[in-house]
Amino acid sequence: QVQLVESGGGLVQAGGSLRLSCAASGRTFSTGSMGWFRQAPGKERDFVAAINWSGGRIYYADSVKGRFTISRDNAKNTAYLQMNSLKPEDTAVYYCAARKRWATVSTRDYEYWGQGTQVTVSA
Repeated sequence: QVQLVESGGGLVQAGGSLRLSCAASGRTFSTGSMGWFRQAPGKERDFVAAINWSGGRIYYADSVKGRFTISRDNAKNTAYLQMNSLKPEDTAVYYCAARKRWATVSTRDYEYWGQGTQVTVSA
């Protein structure tokens, strides 16, 4: 099993920045790829960003391109999501996810999930 714990969420004004972290423990060899997803109230969980083991393949949702940056530190078993120029529409619970194989953008492909961290962006 893999345990994922997100941190770094909070309340920020529009235009501000936050950095989310996702610490993995347990069978971390299963975290071949890691992704960030988000879910706003009453909406489905949406893809935000994903990164493979080496960092050589990275994907972003169109809505966050140019503002968010995903990265990982394999020595620390941690993935990050740097969020800049935040907008009120970025408000959601952000989830970290992991899977053994290549990075994908679908929630159905990820085997392990964290509990989520709330990000609230005020206008």
